[in-house]
Amino acid sequence: MPSRSGARGNDSLERTFAPVLVLLGLAIVINYVDRGNLSIAAPVIKNELQLSATQLGILFSAFFYSYTALQFVIGGVVDRLGANRVLSAGLLIWSLATVAMGFAGGFAAMLLLRLLLGVGESVAFPCTSKVIAENVPPENRGLANGVITAGLKLGPAIGAFGAGMLIAKYGWRPVFWGMGILSLLWLPAWRKWRPRSEEVRNADSSTIAYVQIFRQRSFWGCATGHFSFNYLSYFFLTWLPFYLSHERHLSQHQLARTAGAYYLIDSASALLTGWLCDRWIQRGAPASFVRKAASVGGSLIAAVAMIACAFAAADSYYPWLLLAGVGSGAAGCGVFLFSQTLAGPRAVGQWSALQNGFGNFAGLTGPALTGFLVDRSGHFFSAFALAAAVAVAGALVWAFGVRFAPVNWREDEADATGE
Repeated sequence: MPSRSGARGNDSLERTFAPVLVLLGLAIVINYVDRGNLSIAAPVIKNELQLSATQLGILFSAFFYSYTALQFVIGGVVDRLGANRVLSAGLLIWSLATVAMGFAGGFAAMLLLRLLLGVGESVAFPCTSKVIAENVPPENRGLANGVITAGLKLGPAIGAFGAGMLIAKYGWRPVFWGMGILSLLWLPAWRKWRPRSEEVRNADSSTIAYVQIFRQRSFWGCATGHFSFNYLSYFFLTWLPFYLSHERHLSQHQLARTAGAYYLIDSASALLTGWLCDRWIQRGAPASFVRKAASVGGSLIAAVAMIACAFAAADSYYPWLLLAGVGSGAAGCGVFLFSQTLAGPRAVGQWSALQNGFGNFAGLTGPALTGFLVDRSGHFFSAFALAAAVAVAGALVWAFGVRFAPVNWREDEADATGE
């Protein structure tokens, strides 16, 4: 049981770090709104710029090309230069890219800007993980990571419903301009509230070579578990509206309310799970058991709920869909927490970026595979079954493939050199 003085210390840290955490969560919301706005405006943009379906598909994918590729580079930059500066630069780049899209006159310009958007947004998760690892003690990281996960769930909902209505009223170009300019307002707030201790920590630590990270068995467990979570997350982010329309025959208004409820439940579950795990650990529960239980339990809940949802009739699928959101949120709140604990402040930028890079292969493959299964079968059951199977595999990996203990990098370096 923590002492009263320790509890007071944690409370003090939570109060002083709260503005930073809010800004980190807001950065992720902005990140996901800006990356998803092309999908919302796609029908209008396709007609105005006279794009083919193939060109539109290339624009959708272009973001992931630069974003995923840079995950294998950007982590070292974050660990060397610090998260404060890199996150600021990244948000500036992706906000300006969003503004510039509002001026694009054709396919080539839009393609270049989507690639640039991926470059800017590639810094988000390595930087947020770095800031949390450097400033939040392990027993408090559940809520901090829950805020980050909630941000990535809220972003698509805000973009889909808020931006969608604004585009219908004002057109897509003013909305892109407005969203990009509003995003820039984050920068002065970050300059005021950013953590100040980063420079001292970075000055005292050399970076870790990628080969050292690749030698860690738990890294591959984290990367595989991250892929599993991303597959589940991208499945609902990309296909839920179409599923509700095609399979459940909902109107546009019904679809918006149902999808919005799912995204809100998913987001709230991440926050609540992170907070509950922190409280459980602070009361003396083993951290390894608690963190793994959240990831394993969330994945299994989501898998069972998805199968039940696929089998359910029109009047009974909705509670199962929301339960899948509960599981998805619980599973997601620990994805980057594991990298923060295992890699530590010294290597978390590189570890989390590499982990995110491998995890984002789910974004490159999952949505397309879902489309293939739906086209082949005419319904979503096989797609739901595959997503559920991937979630179960992820649960097994989190349970048995990850050792929840910090890596001793000095010892690892000594073993590598034979000293």
